[in-house]
Amino acid sequence: MSDEADLRLSVVEVRKSYRGRVALDGVSLEVSAGEILGLLGPNGAGKTTLVSIVAGLRRPDAGLVQVGPIDVVANPRAVHSMVGLAPQETAVYEVLTVRENLIVFGELAGLRRGPLVVRIDEVGAALRLGHLMDRVAHQLSGGERRRLHTGIALLGRPALLLLDEPTVGADVDTRAALVETVRALAREGSGIVYSTHYLPEVESLGASVVILVAGRVIASGRVDELIARHGHATAELVFDGPAPYCNGGCESVMRDDDVLRITSREPAVAAASVISRLGADRNRLRAVELLRPSLDSVFLTLTGRRYDAEGRDGVAAA
Repeated sequence: MSDEADLRLSVVEVRKSYRGRVALDGVSLEVSAGEILGLLGPNGAGKTTLVSIVAGLRRPDAGLVQVGPIDVVANPRAVHSMVGLAPQETAVYEVLTVRENLIVFGELAGLRRGPLVVRIDEVGAALRLGHLMDRVAHQLSGGERRRLHTGIALLGRPALLLLDEPTVGADVDTRAALVETVRALAREGSGIVYSTHYLPEVESLGASVVILVAGRVIASGRVDELIARHGHATAELVFDGPAPYCNGGCESVMRDDDVLRITSREPAVAAASVISRLGADRNRLRAVELLRPSLDSVFLTLTGRRYDAEGRDGVAAA
């Protein structure tokens, strides 16, 4: 349990259903000052619902949510000044310039003109928006819009920053700028919830991790701890059409649609052994991939599915 004085977010046994469909089923987690929490899970796992509840935009059916000392359900308006939210769908004023967007949202966050001007320059530099300040928002590229959208959430240096798929569809430069800005804000003491489908970002951020599937937390901890506990080296044999059934020595082989997945301390050797027994099916083999122990292999161990970068991992969830 974290020191209460350092807690930016506490979620205890939160539940939420929509017309009988369970979205969150007793979710608990904590985020401390300076901590980045990677919130992972397939589409429909409940990530966006949880972020919306923490931001005070939706009410849970049960459970406790606190941002700092404030009960989100009892006093959602008080939470708004402590939380910066960048939802997955970008939301900016299309007819305003980048600078005008930042001014409007900064004033809504309670920043006065002098400090706001300074903060806009800081955010603009961090997210590489400086040369775009006088450009109208509807003229921005997708990556530029994403940077502006995230910059709006950063303006007030929130105690808790909620980023829901912050780099989806973003270019390489945008990803790099956003990741470095998140690191800097954490160093300043903000707690950050970083919901994403891009596992390398979570690993590079040194984030702690919560994995949601079907509205339940199936694993949590530091990246290195989860990899040590659940990460296994794996080889995948990908076929044209359905994968064949394994013929002999198949204790560590799983068949999944067009893939034979082999878990082993020496996956290359194990894969070679399986390939040697494929017979005529060898002609349908179109790819062999070796997976090192990583967050992807952790997800594979826990769910039986790869954590696809676009969220199309096939896991059925609420």
